[in-house]
Amino acid sequence: MTRRGFLKAAVGLSLGAAGCRATGRAAAARSTTIEAGRQDGKVNDLFRPGAVWLDTDGQLIQAHGGGVLFHEGVYYWFGENKDARTQPARGRIRRLDVVGVNCYSSTDLLRWKNEGLALPAVKDDPDSDLHPSGVVERPKVIYNERTARFVMWMHIDKADYGYARAGVAISTSPAGPYRYLGSVQPNGADSRDMTVYQDDDGRAYIFHASEWNKTMRITRLSEDYLEATDDSVREFVGRSREAPAVFKHEGRYTCISSGCSGWAPNAAEYAVSEAAMGPWTVMGNPCVGTPGQVATTFQAQSTFVLPVQDRPGAYIFMADRWKPEDLGDSRYVWLPLEIDGDSLRIRWLDEWDLSVFD
Repeated sequence: MTRRGFLKAAVGLSLGAAGCRATGRAAAARSTTIEAGRQDGKVNDLFRPGAVWLDTDGQLIQAHGGGVLFHEGVYYWFGENKDARTQPARGRIRRLDVVGVNCYSSTDLLRWKNEGLALPAVKDDPDSDLHPSGVVERPKVIYNERTARFVMWMHIDKADYGYARAGVAISTSPAGPYRYLGSVQPNGADSRDMTVYQDDDGRAYIFHASEWNKTMRITRLSEDYLEATDDSVREFVGRSREAPAVFKHEGRYTCISSGCSGWAPNAAEYAVSEAAMGPWTVMGNPCVGTPGQVATTFQAQSTFVLPVQDRPGAYIFMADRWKPEDLGDSRYVWLPLEIDGDSLRIRWLDEWDLSVFD
């Protein structure tokens, strides 16, 4: 793909306030949730998977389907701002208007400052990929040392999920604002749930559900990370996996993914490989616990695996516990990963801190 291959360009580059706000019963429930979080006084001193998580301003964190970038001593958490009214379901499709991609910053992974909308919706252009009527999901950001640019890739779609493209935006600052460049179907293949993986040799790849989610494609990005190259492979053929989360430990690559069951949770699966492009060997479900916990990935869906800085071998499994009737009140499930050779385990902890890695 060349830059001419980008078919859409955004016109709004400035930061803006969140658009539609939740109203009615959903808003009242959200308000009760936030107030409960303020009153318990424990939200930010420990990781409490599935509990209310407030930012440093006391507001519910809106960073769903997200990922984390570490840059110059600071963690930046990017995710979907879902602070809008969840619309009635149409079949298996449940959506809300696009607000944009939020950014939060932290130095301890517990207390997060809201840096605002890194990539806001474009309200005045119905043809924009970022128009509220569309879909912007699973944003991930990596840094390109050669170009000194922060690069965000994300799933771009229409309300019926038939558009199925990967979008890209850039910034000179980790928190943004980001300038949207456009979207593409890499090598002509549809692209839905996705992640970006940056290897330690500087190469970067997008892992994206394709062929109507039946297969996952892995596509190497160009040196500037702005284009999909023709170096692409089909993996997990016919397994219907989505929500990929990829990391590398002691030279071994691991990909955690979920099945395709809409907003309903299902069993996670992990695979390992000697190379980012595969071949990949499926290992099974990494979750350890009760049958219900194992079958539903603790009622959550994978989104990212976060390496903890200055703690070799320490990784956090990040997942979303979706709340379909009020997506803005969906919760975050962060749990430590246990790695033993090719064996990967995720166990439930009601609360924990980074000392589990000591």
